[in-house]
Amino acid sequence: MAVTIKEVAALAGVSPSTVSRTCKNNSSISDETKERVRKAMAKLGYEPNFQASNLASQNSRTIGIILPVSAKEAYENSFYLETIRGISQFCNHRQYFNTILTGQTDEEILQTVRTMTRSGQVDGFIVLYSKQGDPVTEYLYNEGLLYALIGKAYQFANQTVYIDNDNLLAGQEATEYLYNLGHRRIAYLGSDTSMMFSADRQAGYQTALLRHGLPVNPDYCVEVPSLLKDFSGRIQQLLSLPERPTAMLVSDDILAVALGRACLEAGLSIPADLSVISFNNSLLARLSVPQLTSIDVNPLQLGIEAASQVINHIENPNLMATKIIVPHHLIERNSCSRVAEQ
Repeated sequence: MAVTIKEVAALAGVSPSTVSRTCKNNSSISDETKERVRKAMAKLGYEPNFQASNLASQNSRTIGIILPVSAKEAYENSFYLETIRGISQFCNHRQYFNTILTGQTDEEILQTVRTMTRSGQVDGFIVLYSKQGDPVTEYLYNEGLLYALIGKAYQFANQTVYIDNDNLLAGQEATEYLYNLGHRRIAYLGSDTSMMFSADRQAGYQTALLRHGLPVNPDYCVEVPSLLKDFSGRIQQLLSLPERPTAMLVSDDILAVALGRACLEAGLSIPADLSVISFNNSLLARLSVPQLTSIDVNPLQLGIEAASQVINHIENPNLMATKIIVPHHLIERNSCSRVAEQ
């Protein structure tokens, strides 16, 4: 099995990105460190791709933007569109290009990443998501490639640049908002918790319930990886419980709009029968009837910060991995109402 850049980094006591820069003879790496890395390479028999290194050293001034694996839904989510707008806005200001990388499978995305890095077409990547066991970010890390995550790093946290909201706090505050309106039967509807944002929002929801001595009812927690996969059946089951929830925290405006349709089919009214609070404050939140109370996570700023950090690390390779938290805030509209104590 071929020796990886990660193994060289471990033996030399440096980061994979330092090994990568040593292969390119980057002037930001000290001669002493270069010598230590080269000795580790020789000892392990590591053979870098010098053709790719030479091409990459020409500085293409291009950032690759990696969308999550999806056949369609990611391209319809305004969160990603607004984040990309922030990235493009900052890249334009600093005279960097950006290009979108996507695919229907992890392998399809990985192949595109490999092709672009081997040909020196990109200087760094921004991954628009963070999820558990993601082979794309694992490849980027193991190859010593510069990347930033939108979302909290699941692994390699100390070596990863990431830009995130405090989603745990946001989930807690949203649940507290419903609690303060008198709701005690509060449910959670979210996407797959392998996605870090959804896992944290659900954890915040559970923390708020426990803080007030409310049970975490597994029947009240519904995960829907895709709107196309049994969404209607699972929601109807939740809304048909003998003690159905009177309020629901939803991890995304798209899911909240789909929930609204399910309520209409079940003969329930928002907010009279079910109060709903969601995330992202997208155009959908403003166009839905009633308009959705929603947590604005500032995706434009997430994109700007991500582009800023990647470009700063391109131009200053010795910077430590940065973690930035972008503030969120609650936008009150008409989808929540007060109830009597239950």
